[in-house]
Amino acid sequence: MSPSRRLLLAALALAGLAPAPASAAGLSIGRPAPAFEAVDTAGRTVRLSDYAGKLVVLEWTNHDCPFVQKHYSGAMQALQKRWTERGVVWLTVISSAPGEQGAVDGPQADELTRSRKAAPSAVLLDPKGVVGRAYDARVTPHMYVVGTDGALLYQGGIDDKPSAEVADIAGARNHVEAALTEIAAGKPVSQNTTRPYGCTVKYAS
Repeated sequence: MSPSRRLLLAALALAGLAPAPASAAGLSIGRPAPAFEAVDTAGRTVRLSDYAGKLVVLEWTNHDCPFVQKHYSGAMQALQKRWTERGVVWLTVISSAPGEQGAVDGPQADELTRSRKAAPSAVLLDPKGVVGRAYDARVTPHMYVVGTDGALLYQGGIDDKPSAEVADIAGARNHVEAALTEIAAGKPVSQNTTRPYGCTVKYAS
């Protein structure tokens, strides 16, 4: 990696941003989303193919991340409830490696869901980072929307205010809300790729 590239990545990290999604990850809007299987908090194996014909949201999270805490001040829970009530499958994914920030086991993850009054369809544990790397998930929160036909329809940030300040939620464009609203109306997603921001995913080295 060139010195200038290293400096750019360091600057983005300090700003709480991640580089735009790379085509090298094999992700492409309109193409099939990567297949995966992971274990949920109850020990059940969950596969993306289980939800064929359903709209699926993937949300990477780390409860200790200030950017995640910002959105779990109530906004993320409201978004989950609003769309799961409309039949959307919402899968929250934890890719923190054991011993790293945000790593939890099943009971701990369930307690977080209860205490925060969150409403995902399931929380998936990905301690080896297999699912996260398949999606090139870089930060928490990093968001993806998979269509009813299995195609990737959105990838990127939760909104357009890259800060950890709760006050910034009110004036932000929530990209996931906008994408789901457009999809529900039978329209293409107008902003289908955006720059994610947050804490880096704490993958195993």
